[in-house]
Amino acid sequence: MRAVFTSRQRFFPMQLFVEQLTNVDFSYLDPERGLVGETWWASAVLDGVLDDQGMVCDFGIVKKTLRHWLDNEVDHRLLVPAKSPALTLHQYDHSVELEWTFADGGRISMAAPRQAVALVDAETISAESVALWCREQLRSHFPVNVEQLTLTFCEEEIRGAYYHYSHGLKKHAGNCQRIAHGHRSRIEIRLAGERSAELEQAWAGRWADIYLASREDLVSDTDGQLSFAYQAQQGDFTLSLPARCCYLMDTDTTVEFIAAHLAEQVRSAYPSVDIEVRAFEGVNKGAIAG
Repeated sequence: MRAVFTSRQRFFPMQLFVEQLTNVDFSYLDPERGLVGETWWASAVLDGVLDDQGMVCDFGIVKKTLRHWLDNEVDHRLLVPAKSPALTLHQYDHSVELEWTFADGGRISMAAPRQAVALVDAETISAESVALWCREQLRSHFPVNVEQLTLTFCEEEIRGAYYHYSHGLKKHAGNCQRIAHGHRSRIEIRLAGERSAELEQAWAGRWADIYLASREDLVSDTDGQLSFAYQAQQGDFTLSLPARCCYLMDTDTTVEFIAAHLAEQVRSAYPSVDIEVRAFEGVNKGAIAG
């Protein structure tokens, strides 16, 4: 039987909220830090009036619409502040080329398929600027009785050490193949079963805002600038950035290889101690090596 509402009930303003709807892993360009890997939780509030079902919007529609859009337009992309004076950008039908200048004169350049980049209409990338940009893009995706969508992004609460890293996985069949996407990740290192805050902080400091690269993708090392290139299913990727921002690995940079590499490095200093490394890839997932 169809519900009947009085005019007061029907048009009474309401808010619908979904906390920690999903998380997004991406990288972005910052004038001071350069290329920064990041992970945010996304939450949403919808303002509106009740429809004929007594809803502002069905939770199923909210979750499906927002997750799908964030997965396609933000997750595993490089977020670029399109209004920044530090940016030089060239757009083509299916690709982009960009150059980014640090405040200290350092330089990042990248060429990639268009789908690997999100051009955010802002001067800087922040949780607030990205939320506003997302809201504008999403205006037409909800029923007319939804008057306003408010998105908020926040970092995972981490007690202990973590680092921001960017990378690209050319062999990956999905969006991880994009050469400049990243994560904000915890690290846990145990010696003889006990966590070592000292080692965790040391590696977090060493890998702060790092680009983890596979040595086989290195095509140039000139004047303190490293350049990488590879071809993946989505197209051709190139990236050049200061050597001080990079850490080269002899393997691919999957989280499994990252955990194994960290365990090997720790074991070289503690050869007679049982070691366990838990390397995270964003929120609540990762790999264990010992």
